[in-house]
Amino acid sequence: MAETKRDYYEVLGVSKDADDAALKKAYRTLAKKYHPDTNQGNPEAEAKFKEASEAYAVLSDADKRRQYDQFGHAAFENGGGGAGGYGGFDFSGNMGDIFGDIFGDFFGGGFGGFGGGSSRSYNGPMKGATLRTAIHITFEESIFGCDKEIEINSKDTCTTCNGTGAKPGTQPVTCAKCGGKGQVVSQVQTPLGVMRSTQVCPDCGGKGTVIKDKCPTCRGNGYTTSRKKVPISVPAGIADGQSLRKAGFGDLGTNGGERGDLLVEVHVSSHPIFKRQDMNLYSTEPISFAIAALGGEIKIRTIDGDMTYEVKPGTQTDTKVRLRGKGVPSLRNKNIRGDHIVTLVVQVPEKLTREQKEALQAFDDAMNGKTPEKKKGFFK
Repeated sequence: MAETKRDYYEVLGVSKDADDAALKKAYRTLAKKYHPDTNQGNPEAEAKFKEASEAYAVLSDADKRRQYDQFGHAAFENGGGGAGGYGGFDFSGNMGDIFGDIFGDFFGGGFGGFGGGSSRSYNGPMKGATLRTAIHITFEESIFGCDKEIEINSKDTCTTCNGTGAKPGTQPVTCAKCGGKGQVVSQVQTPLGVMRSTQVCPDCGGKGTVIKDKCPTCRGNGYTTSRKKVPISVPAGIADGQSLRKAGFGDLGTNGGERGDLLVEVHVSSHPIFKRQDMNLYSTEPISFAIAALGGEIKIRTIDGDMTYEVKPGTQTDTKVRLRGKGVPSLRNKNIRGDHIVTLVVQVPEKLTREQKEALQAFDDAMNGKTPEKKKGFFK
């Protein structure tokens, strides 16, 4: 008695109006879960994998899906298309591309068996990893730039074995498991044909060679680790949180690959007076009532030092003054700078002597009860 097959839509867990993307997503999930490479010795998982592959092979093909929707499993029985044994399916064309695309994403970079496949070399030259660190600088150093020196843990080629990892007088030998390719291919017979997946060789880690007699200095790593000082040039105008890249100061490359880079994140301390926004600086400057009313010279604190400024008579509190070219330099051209916006704040004394009180009372009497005319705001 023939085994009853489950509905293909039920197998994939999709509705009958599912589009190609939904089918592919559902099959991708099941294939990853039940693939024989990740479930070795589990016949139940292998059966579910074959069932899902069979369902996807039919439903992903427009003609076969149309036949299945009309006649069900009977459409492919008695040699009517190949789904009963898959001998009539042609996987050398589009179907091979579909399965190759799906499995290439999560089985180590290679899948084949349906008219080809793809693979990549694991023992070729690879650039070293990027190292990351951070430095802290003052607000002034961020404005004008500075030179710093940091310490990092640096890997360098072992001078005893010249990076081979092998004891002097010996050499690494070709890995017996992968034959020097750095990758191993496993295959399984499925209703779709022979399915192959490529993975990093577990014995050599993708290098293609193994070390029998390890170097006593580096213990077979091929490198030694030490603390190294690295000069860092911080450009004028850098902002808090920005990073600097030092090419060639990262981790060692593998199999002759170049060194990685060093990424340095810059943290800028806050300033008690100045605040930064883009290329502009902001601060407040207190002035006396007399200066605000009569006008006069005051000293304004800037990032470049104190400067003299002439306050106009009748200046109101919260008046903003723009000092052009006194802000933050551009990272592209330090000669181009933003502005410094200063808010003038009229200070009211909290404690007065008897003479000061009498003088203010005399001023108020001289005003004859009139208050200064209020200036119109910007929007009026």
